[in-house]
Amino acid sequence: MKDLAEATYTVSGGHKIHLKTVGEGPAVVFIHGSGPGASGASNFRQNYKAFVAGGYRVILPDLIGYGQSSKPEGIDYTLQLFTDTLYEALVAHDVETASIVGNSLGGGVAIQMTLDHPSFCHSLILMAPGCIEEQASYFTMPGIAKMVSGFGSANFTIEEQRRLISNLVHPDFVSQIPGALVEERFAVARTQPKDVLVRMRTPNLGPRVGEINQPIFVMWGQNDEFCPESGARYFLDQCRHARCLTFARTGHWVQVERASEFNSYSVAFLDEYR
Repeated sequence: MKDLAEATYTVSGGHKIHLKTVGEGPAVVFIHGSGPGASGASNFRQNYKAFVAGGYRVILPDLIGYGQSSKPEGIDYTLQLFTDTLYEALVAHDVETASIVGNSLGGGVAIQMTLDHPSFCHSLILMAPGCIEEQASYFTMPGIAKMVSGFGSANFTIEEQRRLISNLVHPDFVSQIPGALVEERFAVARTQPKDVLVRMRTPNLGPRVGEINQPIFVMWGQNDEFCPESGARYFLDQCRHARCLTFARTGHWVQVERASEFNSYSVAFLDEYR
């Protein structure tokens, strides 16, 4: 397996978007979720190699505010900002069309990008996608209450980082969280401003998912405490080419907690529409 190649592109606003890429074939863009320390590589480290082995070109971007991308302070982190800066970087990277894989906030970005640039998006794989409810409703979910921490201050510790990651998965999986993942995300979290979470602004795209004509594969953990699994109904009720799969005893991180199954199902789905 070749090493990940890296590139950084300057986009509107002077922001820099960093991405990693490996493999050859049709492009697959993996869009990570939010939270302290999130990045493309850390979210999908257990997945991307299976896609490369399946004959796909994998692209792992860091959204603005995350990973090695710009982390501006004093701005609202809107869904449109995430989407537009990422799209510009992908076009600069000579990506003309791609299948989009998105988890949580990344799922919302994938939906927005598909609505904005339908000819760019070939198909979608969404894991517990956000931005399909009113933003305020997500703050009623039990997982959000557990995410209160010292993030953005000198009081934020690696132990806190480990606890936050533990909240994302089913209790059965907590003991399997790799120490390297905790360390990788902690290193990123220490560089992030509070604004990336405090000033995040997301719309409700639930009423618009029926506008998407691309094939959609939605996966959800039955025990997700951040994005309610009932959200799968939005896609089943409105989208002609949607399929949904729910995993028992699984939390918010299907691609991590059920990595082997996620990889197999996803590559087969992409192959079907290749």
